Amino acid sequence: QVQLVESGGGSVQTGDSLRLSCAVSGRTSVIYGTGWFRQAPGKEREPVATMYWNSGNTRTPDSMKGRFTISRDNTKTTMYLQMNNLQPEDTAVYYCAATRNYPLTYGPGDYAYWGQGTQVTVSS
Repeated sequence: QVQLVESGGGSVQTGDSLRLSCAVSGRTSVIYGTGWFRQAPGKEREPVATMYWNSGNTRTPDSMKGRFTISRDNTKTTMYLQMNNLQPEDTAVYYCAATRNYPLTYGPGDYAYWGQGTQVTVSS
């Protein structure tokens, strides 16, 4: 099993930056890819950014490019999401996730391992 624990959420103002962390532990050798997703009230869970775990190469949906950056440390025990110029529409619960499946996709259903989520609230 893979365990994921997010941290770093909170309440910020429009235009602020925030960095989320995700501690990765357990049987990490099975991980093929990881990702950050978010879910706002009444909306479906959507991808923010994904990463090929071993290489560190990233894939980001066009709608998220420019303000969101996924990364990890060299020990592969922590993953990050840097969020810049936050807007009220970015308010959501943010989740980190991991998959052992190939190919790496943006679909939440392809990810078997999930953290508990961390709330990000952006006020104007």
